[in-house]
Amino acid sequence: MQTIWERGPSSVEAVYLTLVPARKLKESSVRTMLRRLEKKNYLSHESDGRAYIYKAEERPGSLAARAVRQIIDRFCQGSVEELVTGMIDTKLLTEAELDQLAELARKLRKGGR
Repeated sequence: MQTIWERGPSSVEAVYLTLVPARKLKESSVRTMLRRLEKKNYLSHESDGRAYIYKAEERPGSLAARAVRQIIDRFCQGSVEELVTGMIDTKLLTEAELDQLAELARKLRKGGR
C-alpha cells in the first residue's frame, strides 16, 4: 500500500521494481498481494492493454482507522476504552502522546479540531 500511496497509480511491474531492492520477492508474489488488497477493497485497478494499473481506494489515515476498528471489534469486544486502557497500562503511549490525546479530546468537546 505504501508504494501505491507514494507513487500513485502503478502497474504490478512498477510496484515490483520499487519493492525488490529492499525485499526478495517474485513478481508473481507482488501480483498476488495486489490482487488480495483489491479483494479487500483497499485497491482497484484499470486495464492498460494487458497490464493492470492499481490505485489506492483509501488514504493511509482512513485505512489505519479501519484496521484499528477491526482490532477493537476482535480483541476488545468493541470497546475503544478497553483498547486505550490497554495501551496506557502497557506504556505503549508516552506522556506527550497522552497529553496530545487529552488536548484533542478537549478541542473536540468544544466543537473544534
